[in-house]
Amino acid sequence: MADHVQASGKNLNLNDESQHGLLMQLLKLTHNCLNFDFIGTSTDESSDDLCTVQIPTSWRSAFLDSSTLQLFFDLYHSIPPSFSPLVLSCLVQIASVRRSLFNNAERAKFLSHLVDGVKRILENPQSLSDPNNYHEFCRLLARLKSNYQLGELVKVENYPEVIRLIANFTVTSLQHWEFAPNSVHYLLSLWQRLAASVPYVKATEPHMLETYTPEVTKAYITSRLESVHIILRDGLEDPLEDTGLVQQQLDQLSTIGRCEYEKTCALLVQLFDQSAQSYQELLQSASASPMDIAVQEGRLTWLVYIIGAVIGGRVSFASTDEQDAMDGELVCRVLQLMNLTDSRLAQAGNEKLELAMLSFFEQFRKIYIGDQVQKSSKLYRRLSEVLGLNDETMVLSVFIGKIITNLKYWGRCEPITSKTLQLLNDLSIGYSSVRKLVKLSAVQFMLNNHTSEHFAFLGINNQSNLTDMRCRTTFYTALGRLLMVDLGEDEDQYEQFMLPLTAAFEAVAQMFSTNSFNEQEAKRTLVGLVRDLRGIAFAFNAKTSFMMLFEWIYPSYMPILQRAIELWYHDPACTTPVLKLMAELVHNRSQRLQFDVSSPNGILLFRETSKMITMYGNRILTLGEVPKDQVYALKLKGISICFSMLKAALSGSYVNFGVFRLYGDDALDNALQTFIKLLLSIPHSDLLDYPKLSQSYYSLLEVLTQDHMNFIASLEPRVIMYILSSISEGLTALDTMVCTGCCSCLDHIVTYLFKQLSRSTKKRTTPLNQESDRFLHIMQQHPEMIQQMLSTVLNIIIFEDCRNQWSMSRPLLGLILLNEKYFSDLRNSIVNSQPPEKQQAMHLCFENLMEGIERNLLTKNRDRFTQNLSAFRREVNDSMKNSTYGVNSNDMMS
Repeated sequence: MADHVQASGKNLNLNDESQHGLLMQLLKLTHNCLNFDFIGTSTDESSDDLCTVQIPTSWRSAFLDSSTLQLFFDLYHSIPPSFSPLVLSCLVQIASVRRSLFNNAERAKFLSHLVDGVKRILENPQSLSDPNNYHEFCRLLARLKSNYQLGELVKVENYPEVIRLIANFTVTSLQHWEFAPNSVHYLLSLWQRLAASVPYVKATEPHMLETYTPEVTKAYITSRLESVHIILRDGLEDPLEDTGLVQQQLDQLSTIGRCEYEKTCALLVQLFDQSAQSYQELLQSASASPMDIAVQEGRLTWLVYIIGAVIGGRVSFASTDEQDAMDGELVCRVLQLMNLTDSRLAQAGNEKLELAMLSFFEQFRKIYIGDQVQKSSKLYRRLSEVLGLNDETMVLSVFIGKIITNLKYWGRCEPITSKTLQLLNDLSIGYSSVRKLVKLSAVQFMLNNHTSEHFAFLGINNQSNLTDMRCRTTFYTALGRLLMVDLGEDEDQYEQFMLPLTAAFEAVAQMFSTNSFNEQEAKRTLVGLVRDLRGIAFAFNAKTSFMMLFEWIYPSYMPILQRAIELWYHDPACTTPVLKLMAELVHNRSQRLQFDVSSPNGILLFRETSKMITMYGNRILTLGEVPKDQVYALKLKGISICFSMLKAALSGSYVNFGVFRLYGDDALDNALQTFIKLLLSIPHSDLLDYPKLSQSYYSLLEVLTQDHMNFIASLEPRVIMYILSSISEGLTALDTMVCTGCCSCLDHIVTYLFKQLSRSTKKRTTPLNQESDRFLHIMQQHPEMIQQMLSTVLNIIIFEDCRNQWSMSRPLLGLILLNEKYFSDLRNSIVNSQPPEKQQAMHLCFENLMEGIERNLLTKNRDRFTQNLSAFRREVNDSMKNSTYGVNSNDMMS
């Protein structure tokens, strides 16, 4: 930055092309400095509108000097256009410096200069015609609100003029929807944050948002509607195709539109009535052109999306009866349109409009369906007056009617089917709504006819792809919840529901019993059934209903699942659903797996689990070398599910695992040995590269180190070192869940080591068992592994943004007690790396850390250490806060 000032002081000739290279390099250097991750938070690029630049305190003076900020705005106006986007990128970062760099008065002054610079650009917008400049400037505007409060902005001297200029710029940008569409996100982000702040602003100065927010809302809505005709006429790319982008913009508009909601609602009613009337007239006209119909359907699609969004925006503001009545006006219109479009589905339908309807229903459900909704709401009064929907039960019947209609007419359209089923699934979760749903005749129809032609999307009798059957799990999860509420302990009703599935399983069993059968047909039928069963198993989280399912599937149909794994282990489209079903069956969710004291079912279920893991594991390892781009799909995904399955079985508390060894049963040993074989086939890098594999592996390892440490201790040295290395690498993982799991694993291992070491040094009549003795020997042969983890944990606690300090504290005490000399050396290294004037303070921090700590791992001692560690971290941070940046934590820890 000083180089820039100096260069400016030497009067660089910005028109001299020979000096452009120097200028570009200086700008890049500045940008890189401002982009540097000063505290190691590794901010995700996708969330850059929330980014805060953690400038070191030693740079404070440069930012307090107003000429620094002024320099960049001057450069923007004077340098060639090809450089100006980089200048604006620097300004984006400068606008994002951490708030704690300034006191209140300094921040107000800095903000005032920043707003003046923005005002100057808006008054001279010629360079913004360049898309790169425009994009960076939109990012700069968004930072005004993400890093400063509305109460601070309104106190800036030129605020009234600046907010007017920003509003005009936003309206013009929205009207030119085809120009730099990816930049709109930042403008909407600015207005969303401004609107969300209105209820909380305490400043007496007027914010004027009641004037300008409706203008922004109107510009967005009208510009989207006006774009429809041009897109259809010129064959341009339709933004509605990108549902993710549309949803992102609607989420932002939902807040903006609720500000001055009366104006938003009046505009939507006016535009909706115009389009709906035109659409109805076109449908009744024999001479209407398909283009005119498509235009009105496109406009109505946008309006339905937007209505759903602004209804969903109700959560952002304290709503009034009048606003609920306005919501009622909008809802009535969408439901009337739905009646019209549904009546035409036998002849024609519009996929985008149907997706908009589902988006609307989802928002309506969140706000007005469920236990927390006031049923006296003016919305329900309006629905009663216009449509005769007198209460929530009647509204739910509309939801279910739409769901059944969609499944009947749109069964071949995956986007509509999946969103429809997700809506059904969401409705089935609510405590009160699900009890109202099961009383509806339409829901009883679904429960009694779930394999009929109305639900052809299930693929039971069609030729759909095996991987296209995922929707079946969602469907049967919802049906399972409804059935669970409806049946109570009525086994006859349950058996009636399961009849089609029983018949299908019997058919597969018949196929398997013959020497030759149609393999594709068997796969298709099995895969679909397994997805259905997993949905039901997931939904049945009460003991009574789950036991009905368990007794239905075991022992009668378990051999079919085992046979499928044996035959098709190499085909993940078949094995993945089977493995997932088994993982669900052994999961003791809500304590549903509670067998009678005289029942062997817990042990029998684990035997089946072990048999499946062993069979799949041994066979999948015969695949040999798998291409890198296929390794997850063909191998690692199945292994990950096996890890999850084994973890669920081991931690379910329905099996006494000591029984297996006592009676010579090798089920437990087979499962654990297969786990080791599978683990050793996976490179360390893959364990952390694939998130689902990471989570399943470290969760399983946590259970093994907690309850089966004797097994871990009995492993070969190379296996133990592999496991310890994986824990060491996991400690620094970005996934907090993985990091926390590694801390827990390490704590169990260190505690086991400490106990065995303590026993070995005491005179006892009972010697250590062979496994413990060997494990101690291995650890004494390789002390560097435990020492490295001590360094890593201490490094994270002292120098990084430690998000799970409590978890980190638990293994640290054991690590210190096992490596007291190494810890002493490490402490001295850290103290000596500090500036001389801070070494005494750092030494005292370490002294206080071990104050009152005894040489044991009893709970009381651990808790004392955890408290000391919290104080230690605070004291260390305070000590280092004002020191010059540049302490190299890696050097200290090496």
